[in-house]
Amino acid sequence: MTKPETPVRTADRLIVALDVDSLDAARALVASLSPHAGWFKIGSVLFTREGPRVCTLVKESGAKLFLDLKYHDIPNTVAGAVKNALALGADMITLHASGGPTMLRAARTAADEAGRSDVVLVAVTVLTHLDEREFNATFGVGRKVEESVLAFARVAHEGGMTGVVASAQELPAIKRAMGKNFVVVTPGIRLPDAGKDDQTRVVTPEQAIRDGADYLVVGRPIIAAKDPAAAARAVVDRMQTA
Repeated sequence: MTKPETPVRTADRLIVALDVDSLDAARALVASLSPHAGWFKIGSVLFTREGPRVCTLVKESGAKLFLDLKYHDIPNTVAGAVKNALALGADMITLHASGGPTMLRAARTAADEAGRSDVVLVAVTVLTHLDEREFNATFGVGRKVEESVLAFARVAHEGGMTGVVASAQELPAIKRAMGKNFVVVTPGIRLPDAGKDDQTRVVTPEQAIRDGADYLVVGRPIIAAKDPAAAARAVVDRMQTA
């Protein structure tokens, strides 16, 4: 797939994860952070509680909507889910690469038929909380995490995805194997003095940008900060230095 137009502002490459569990909390963060981030991500916790109205909140702010529900089902079901996500205004959608290329192609076809070939469809490779031992034990394989990520990236490309979600630790290998136009959305971003929480494969904003990340997803380092707007500005500043 063709890579979306390069964002004009550094802030347009920052995706703030609205990892909260109420509309009121999300509203406060969107109001505070919309001048500093081009995207907001809505995951399963917030969407399960608040539903479509939180998508409306993001769209009305002027920001772009990353609907991170990680679809993984039979192709017909996934196609219907993507169609409905687009009706909510989603500009980026996640699917699990492990669903296979047929499932992923159904998602791309649904987007094209909806007149939304511009939507960024990204496939999840290896979740960033998984280390090599746990991943291999879960999936019954015996390979390096990077090898598994690249295998999923190839599945995503075959399925017509815009790109993948992957740790910045695998970024250089993905860009070498898939080309610079294959989009990589990178979670697991932490500032140098922050803890990892439940993430195991984390990097700083500047390292992720230097390694080729197209978009950075940042949650707790911003939304849990004493001053979320200042934290967002700090992340953008670090991205700009890279």
